[in-house]
Amino acid sequence: MPTELHVHVVQDPSRGFTTLPDRLTRGPDITVCLDGVGEDRIRARLYGPAVPQLYGTEHRVDLAVRPADVRDAAARLCRQWKEHFVDHRPADAPDSAYATLVDLRTRPLVEVYDIVSELALVGSELLYGTLLGGTDERVVRFRNYLTEALRGQEGLRVRFDSDLYVPWPMVCLEEPGVPPLQRGGDPGPLFRRFLGYRHQIEQTGGAYPWLAGLREAPEVPAVSLNHDVRVDRKGRTRAAEVAAVLAKGTRFVERRTHGELVQALGRDDLCEQLMYFWCHGHFVPNGPRPASLALTLTDNKTIDAQTVRDRRRRFGSESPFQPFVMLNACHAGAPDGGGDHRFLSLALIDAGARGVLGPQIEMPQAFAAEYALEFLTRYLHGTETAGGIAHAVARHFADTLHNPLGFAYALHHGMDTRLERADAPTSDAGREVPV
Repeated sequence: MPTELHVHVVQDPSRGFTTLPDRLTRGPDITVCLDGVGEDRIRARLYGPAVPQLYGTEHRVDLAVRPADVRDAAARLCRQWKEHFVDHRPADAPDSAYATLVDLRTRPLVEVYDIVSELALVGSELLYGTLLGGTDERVVRFRNYLTEALRGQEGLRVRFDSDLYVPWPMVCLEEPGVPPLQRGGDPGPLFRRFLGYRHQIEQTGGAYPWLAGLREAPEVPAVSLNHDVRVDRKGRTRAAEVAAVLAKGTRFVERRTHGELVQALGRDDLCEQLMYFWCHGHFVPNGPRPASLALTLTDNKTIDAQTVRDRRRRFGSESPFQPFVMLNACHAGAPDGGGDHRFLSLALIDAGARGVLGPQIEMPQAFAAEYALEFLTRYLHGTETAGGIAHAVARHFADTLHNPLGFAYALHHGMDTRLERADAPTSDAGREVPV
């Protein structure tokens, strides 16, 4: 006779079929995967609708390069941007250091071209000389397919899914036929070689995190400013304008100390749609292990990846913590000690963040504030995605002001994330920013 079986469901294997997909589930146009195989080689894979097909399967090859050599080349590229661009002081105007300038149209075109040309060379050598170098026929074929895909239509959505860190927006395509700068011209042909100019780029490490589904969008988004009030105390940047943009039409929270931030991170009901950090970033030693990236607010107490993990580990997937995070602090978009992918951005993403944006080099305060104003103003409109905005802002600074520093910002996950609102707010719900 029939017997009723008592079933206790301990997992949800059909979750992906019973939950409506959100924007994060969209596939990119191009996906490049790099995985370290031991200490002496890297396995590279390439696929996506914008990639030339190869008998209906993905392109795959083992690269005869050590992951350590790629990390060294990546660190050198970041260092070259600091030494050759950020720290550049023109001989005819030493007070006009590039670190203090945002609009480089005030500098001779040949001067800007020469500097950017050096950065483009180092960026292309990382890709073609170090990562995809050599004469092995299989590597050459993979290199050609990748170049063809990246050189094709501009504005593609490109995901670099790798546990090996490379500053992809600062990497360049090889263009041996680029003509020299003509009188009255501009560095435009060079800028168009940078991947950060050509495409929307998202960097992910390992598996893409599964979100249980986005929380219901609020009418008024919750936004926080986490900052060191001593940064630009004299008001030489547009940081005050950034704070005003964050506070307009939002439920705005300001935090100035380590204590205020960790208290918020320790709450199971922390629900913010946007977290913005304006502070200093630096590497702190860890004994024999690689140095760790740490941020500091006004009280100088370090905030690192473990700070986030310690407060968020006990909260599960039902936590409402799903913000987009902008870490506007030096090196905040780079991994600990230039090494693997286990760093602050990943800790935030593991905790539930939908994406993290930050600079991969030591970023001048003047440019950092200008970049934040452009990015956050657009993001808070709620009509554009983070990947689209980062791409547009980088091109804006390059095309309009001849400044390529927008390519130095990296987006970790969240390419399709946008600020969603249930309804447009009818009044300014933000509070005044303290003077």
